[in-house]
Amino acid sequence: MNPLLAHGALPRFAEIRAEHVEPAITRLIAEQDAALTAIEARAATATDIWGQVIDALSLALEPLGWAWGVVNHLMGVRNAPDLRAAHEAVQPAVVQASMRVSQSRPVYLAAKRLAAAPEWPRLAEAQRRIVQALVRDAELAGVGLEGAARERFNAIETELAELSTTYSNHVLDATKAFALTLTTKDEVAGLPDSLLAGAAQAARAAGAADATAAAGPWRITLDFPSYGPFMEHSLRRDLRERVLRAQISRASQGETDNQPVIERILALRLEEARLLGFASYAELSVARKMAGTVGAVERLLDELRAVAMPRMRQEFAELQDFARAELKDPAFELRHWDGAFWAERLRERRYSYSDEALRPYFALPRVLDGLFALASRLFGVRIERADATETWHGDVGWFRVRDLSGEKAGADIAAFYLDPYSRPADKRGGAWMDICLNRRRLGSGLRLPVAYLICNQTPPVDGKPSLMTFREVETLFHEFGHGLQHMLTTVDHADAAGINNVEWDAVELPSQFMENWCYHRETVIGANGFAKHWQTGEPLPAATFEKIAAARTFRAATMIMRQVYFATLDIELHHRFKPGAEKPQDVVARIAPLNTVLLPLQEDRALCSFSHIFAGGYSAGYYSYKWAEVLSADAFSAFAEAGLEDPAAIARVGRRFRDTVLAQGGSRHPMQVFKDFRGREPSTTALLKQAGLA
Repeated sequence: MNPLLAHGALPRFAEIRAEHVEPAITRLIAEQDAALTAIEARAATATDIWGQVIDALSLALEPLGWAWGVVNHLMGVRNAPDLRAAHEAVQPAVVQASMRVSQSRPVYLAAKRLAAAPEWPRLAEAQRRIVQALVRDAELAGVGLEGAARERFNAIETELAELSTTYSNHVLDATKAFALTLTTKDEVAGLPDSLLAGAAQAARAAGAADATAAAGPWRITLDFPSYGPFMEHSLRRDLRERVLRAQISRASQGETDNQPVIERILALRLEEARLLGFASYAELSVARKMAGTVGAVERLLDELRAVAMPRMRQEFAELQDFARAELKDPAFELRHWDGAFWAERLRERRYSYSDEALRPYFALPRVLDGLFALASRLFGVRIERADATETWHGDVGWFRVRDLSGEKAGADIAAFYLDPYSRPADKRGGAWMDICLNRRRLGSGLRLPVAYLICNQTPPVDGKPSLMTFREVETLFHEFGHGLQHMLTTVDHADAAGINNVEWDAVELPSQFMENWCYHRETVIGANGFAKHWQTGEPLPAATFEKIAAARTFRAATMIMRQVYFATLDIELHHRFKPGAEKPQDVVARIAPLNTVLLPLQEDRALCSFSHIFAGGYSAGYYSYKWAEVLSADAFSAFAEAGLEDPAAIARVGRRFRDTVLAQGGSRHPMQVFKDFRGREPSTTALLKQAGLA
């Protein structure tokens, strides 16, 4: 009767309650432990190591992995105190169960024996990659540690998992805790209608039952669909300053203070790395990645910095001059709360359009239609909204993916959930893709992959559909790219299917690749284009589209340096930071002058909400966005070379992209997969050209 025990199927979200978590997870840990014991008992004498050990272990891990995945998914999209308590109660046991698997010496030795056996060359490449990853991950999980060292390693892993959850909860709670209620027309001067409508809706949700877009009150929050437009459009400089200071100091004081959490995380990561024989946690992290060494990462960041930093200084000076001219104040100095506002004014002046003016052309239903039509043209699939299965919220959609080619044309090959809208009360910020079900061959049958696609875009307001900003459109395309790699895999071994076993700094390739199509004329305003006015159906004017495309390079160096700064900060914290001898903010002070024009404010504690590296998968790996962007820009250039206005050429190259990058997943090394698609190794040239820097 416990819905968390129904592994291998779609979760029964309508039935899952917090009280199901502890009994289900406890039982599944016991069952996994018993299965592992049986596998270990036969590992040394197994005649079929792949079937009796490697694949058997993969199947044995699935029930707990599925249930814990559902619990963690709900922690992100339907967070609540009782669920937090249940998660906290069982998390240490889950970590210990995972470590027992990773540190199983009988399994490790069997995998090593298989890699040296005569049958090794006869295994499929996906199988060999899975075995190699198992050996590597076991070594990096402390399989070689004994006695006190192993006990300490496992204690560190348990504490790090708890700290990551604490960090994430603090960010969510601190984001919810701030709100700025505006009551006068002067306070909302400059704010677009869409933000006023959303702010009035937020005020109604907070108890102001009579709030309207026209009369207020209006509630501004730190959730990005509120925060971003406010910083871009508010004429009240004092209020922009107040909101920005709240944003950069989130989770840095009181009960949600993440500063001690960060210090403890960094100290534990360094200790763990040294137990394994690495000089730093960054070296441990990069050992699992495509880059291979910290030096390779820093060379990429240095190359980008050398090109982008001088141009960023020029862009800042240009913005400063523009603001002074507009204000007729030659002494005006840009501050941190001015950048977004004046950049939007300059972009409006230069390209004669605004983000707000574009919203009516980007209604979510039509954007989805255009995105799905693009997937059909590129990859030969059809995506259809299906009758809703059980979901975790009424906003969530359910979609099926069908193949249009091959022997089983028209057959289902995958499915996904889409949770598009911001819900700051119980849903963490950002956007992500996660796994619901992996593709797996089960005897003569095949289980199809299912993905979660999560965004936090502007919700529908006052009877209108979700009218998206262009950046929200890009984000949707981005997450859909991750979903495509998960869903279009042809690998039948779950541990290498889709995004599984893909080196982390290559996993952003499909997602960033898909963003490029937001600037493709046919995709946006062509016969199958998605940019149509939500009321009239009129397409976005061609002249406006050309301005959007031209604006892609607007302040491109500033955008590149923002990512380079975060990536450099991440590497520095995990490679050279000395816990106890300095504070994380000392690293910020050391790194910022080399990567920014405006130095951080004294109270800036952005590290306290840098969830990617402290509560996500990007610790000592934030550089992955730029690393993979090199790959994605180069991959898209293959379509440009074939002819972006030639549908047949696009379809041919798209099929090759599907058959390599999307299909092969983690069954091959990402460099080989890229070379299979592109015919050569990647180059930074395409990225720099795309940004207008080469």
